[in-house]
Amino acid sequence: MSGTIFSLIPPIVAIALALITKEVYLSLLIGIMSGAFLFTGPNPLHAVETMIAIMGEKIGGNVNILLFLAFLGIVVALITKSGASKAYGEWASHAIRTKKGALFATMFLGMLIFVDDYFNCLTVGTVMRPVTDKHKITRAKLAYIIDATAAPICIIAPISSWAAAVGSSLPEDSGVDGFSLFLHTIPFNLYALLTICFMLFLVAGDFDFAAMKRYEEQVKKTGKETTVEAEAMEISGNGKVIDLILPILVLIAFCVSGMLYTGGILDGVGLVEAFANCDSALSLVLGSFFTLVFIFAFYMIRRVIRFNEFCESFTIGVKAMIPAIMILCLAWTLSGICSADYLNIGGYVKEVVGGNALVGSLMPALMFVIAAGLAFSTGTSWGTFGILLPIAFAVVGAENMNSLTIVTASILAGAVCGDHVSPISDTTILASAGAQCHHINHVSTQIPYVLCVAACCFLGYLAAGITANGWVGTGVGFAALIVVLVILDRKNKGTKEA
Repeated sequence: MSGTIFSLIPPIVAIALALITKEVYLSLLIGIMSGAFLFTGPNPLHAVETMIAIMGEKIGGNVNILLFLAFLGIVVALITKSGASKAYGEWASHAIRTKKGALFATMFLGMLIFVDDYFNCLTVGTVMRPVTDKHKITRAKLAYIIDATAAPICIIAPISSWAAAVGSSLPEDSGVDGFSLFLHTIPFNLYALLTICFMLFLVAGDFDFAAMKRYEEQVKKTGKETTVEAEAMEISGNGKVIDLILPILVLIAFCVSGMLYTGGILDGVGLVEAFANCDSALSLVLGSFFTLVFIFAFYMIRRVIRFNEFCESFTIGVKAMIPAIMILCLAWTLSGICSADYLNIGGYVKEVVGGNALVGSLMPALMFVIAAGLAFSTGTSWGTFGILLPIAFAVVGAENMNSLTIVTASILAGAVCGDHVSPISDTTILASAGAQCHHINHVSTQIPYVLCVAACCFLGYLAAGITANGWVGTGVGFAALIVVLVILDRKNKGTKEA
């Protein structure tokens, strides 16, 4: 079955089941098992042994990423339990005096917390909700700002759990450094870049359209909004604003230092070369571990929280990261069963479409649409990376770095786009929870915004594929967004005048 059309069965099974059941964990597991049976034949014991062997190999090879996620979850739990998030919110409510200022402050905080989308959603919602309520900003608008500064920011931040997830999704035999490829995709990740610009325009221009505008008008007219009062997080410390800001800055500083260290900066290697050759996963683990050490000293010396509360945060933080860890482990295993050592899906796909010029030129736009649809249906970007990136490598080939960078960027952008708008996405759900907004209200009001940006991205990736130039695609994407925003702005002003 290796290197034949049957090698396509595992990802197809995983995708189809995810679309039907909306259960990504079981779908990935069944896809993996189908691949194991194809490789071993009708022998259940050997199939399970193969699956476990691949899973163990993948987890062992990527254990640093799992450690980083665990450490990051503990950092989030500590900051929350210390009361630092609450203190920041109280400070912001006094310092911010306008509605526009509250929205910009929410955006700024969302962009600052770029290390992980879970961390982002939970912290920004908890901190800024009292501030936005004070300035009569709807919970739906708050939820959109939270959602738009979560995954879209993380996917272009080199020091993030997302960068590590992308790097780990690359085929082991690709010969490509995952972190270096991730850095090269940033200028071409159109959905992330255009979403940030789109959001800035909406906030600066103080206008909305489509479902969000109708919702805002309805709330203004009735003076009521459906909210979801969530159970308050347990806060046992007496943290201050500095207890939120400083740990985040220290985490960033330690992670950057870790990248320079693993890249060989102490051995006389240049700055750029050190970043290019670093072990990003190990760097993130080192950075997050030493951040925990710093938080322990910083909190304990000042008695922000008690020792037993510090220890309790370990289990709370790791538990919060379990869904992300499960998705990664299953996605790695599916990628492994499809690798050259087993079913060799790459060899088959490359043989079928690798030499087709038309497919090559349309590949970025097609991958963007496929990734968006898959992430929307499954609710996970990371699972989408694990399924599509190995296929992209097989089709494009690691030797063509220009095309590979563009196609990889389109997959990352599409995955974030689908994740952003999916009603079953973790980040969408967490954004609703953080804003304490009714989930359906959040999903329905942000759909037109996401589709608007997605259409501009599609045009950009179409141009990038045809010209084989990512910068042309970025230019076309931004030009399309400017045209759309100008049209919307004029229509909005015309409506006000009427």
